[in-house]
Amino acid sequence: MRNRLKVLRAERDWSQAELGERLDVSRQAINAIETGKYDPSLPLAFRIARLFNLPIEEIFDDGSRPD
Repeated sequence: MRNRLKVLRAERDWSQAELGERLDVSRQAINAIETGKYDPSLPLAFRIARLFNLPIEEIFDDGSRPD
């Protein structure tokens, strides 16, 4: 699943560790999500969306919508 997490994090000048602390997950989990090696659980996806004040669909893209 593609996502904009790295861009959103960089816009706020947060490290992976800082974002992990805000979401109560490890830096490694943030890295895995950013690189597409791990898809977050639905509760974590909602926490991410709330943190960035964006709908989930603006952060994560499963590729099912036509461009």
